[in-house]
Amino acid sequence: MTLNKKQLIPILLGFLLIFGILTNSVLACTGIRLIATDNSVVYGRTMEWGKFDLQSRVTIIPQGYAFTGLTPDGENGKKWKAKYGVVGLDMVGQDYIADGMNEKSLAAGLFYHKGFASYPNYEKDKADITITALDVTNYILSLFATIDEVRQGMEKVRVVPVVQEEIGIPVFAHWMVTDPKGNSITIEFHNGEMIIFDNPLGVITNGPTYDWHMTNLRNYINLSPIAFPDKKIEDLDFAPMGAGSGMIGLPGDNTPPSRFVRAVAWTQTARPTPTSAETVYEVFRILDNFNLPLGAAEGSDTSSDLEGMRSSTIWTTAWDLSERVLYYHTQHNRRVRALYLDEIDFSKLGKNFLHLPLDTSKKEDIKNITPNN
Repeated sequence: MTLNKKQLIPILLGFLLIFGILTNSVLACTGIRLIATDNSVVYGRTMEWGKFDLQSRVTIIPQGYAFTGLTPDGENGKKWKAKYGVVGLDMVGQDYIADGMNEKSLAAGLFYHKGFASYPNYEKDKADITITALDVTNYILSLFATIDEVRQGMEKVRVVPVVQEEIGIPVFAHWMVTDPKGNSITIEFHNGEMIIFDNPLGVITNGPTYDWHMTNLRNYINLSPIAFPDKKIEDLDFAPMGAGSGMIGLPGDNTPPSRFVRAVAWTQTARPTPTSAETVYEVFRILDNFNLPLGAAEGSDTSSDLEGMRSSTIWTTAWDLSERVLYYHTQHNRRVRALYLDEIDFSKLGKNFLHLPLDTSKKEDIKNITPNN
């Protein structure tokens, strides 16, 4: 069959639209928050990056550590000292926290927001109040104990774009911050202006903007954890093909909008959990739905170095904000490991960051249960 020019145009546009969706939808970190029946809180997230291994470490920040914000001119930005000790996971061997919690049980995570984050321009005469996106999580967790303090503190800094050598562009990001009462906010930059959204559902992915995601949820108000009832049409009886029919229409692809909808659906229908310790199990169960293979996360659409990587989901965290515990597993080892903040004296750590490897051995911790004869 031969197609004429008028017939080819919509087909070509369709292919371009699909290609655009695929190449711009590789932004794949997902964050959630659950609240137990005793009102304890757990925040967790996946970290995906499909370009190279982020080589993350567990990083401990002591009280009193002296920070200097980064600007396009170098390390001449805002100066501050850590009021609170922090535990976090860093990136690319540098002391920038991607995800963490402080000793006051405030948690914060950086999430990729390329194509939508737009920071104010750098002004040299305002360097003393300037930081970059990579400084934001450090700034929040080292200085603030509450959501209100975060709101006030973020108004006192300018977040400007600074090119990150490893990726050749600025880190375009937005952030989710959660307190031990279960309050969450999302911090974004639109057209050079900071906007802080209340995040009552405790969910974040990537682009588009947070308010767009919330509007998009209206397309899925039919979703339910309850299966469809049997239905009789004429003399025929119809029953669902199996369990889960109430979730028919739930988007299954890995784009940020679809992951946002799934994250809301799974968190809003999560089983009741009595304590934060039990809620950690539920957080990991939900986040396991978002594990991505190689080639399916941000950075995957450009030249990549995937040597040594087994997954685009590099690590997954669950932060118990009530008991102040970090739990995590990695692409190499799904055994859950824990770090207890209450057992750390952040005032006696010295003046430098303390780093711990995520994996002492990059292989699965497999227990042999074969019975002996």
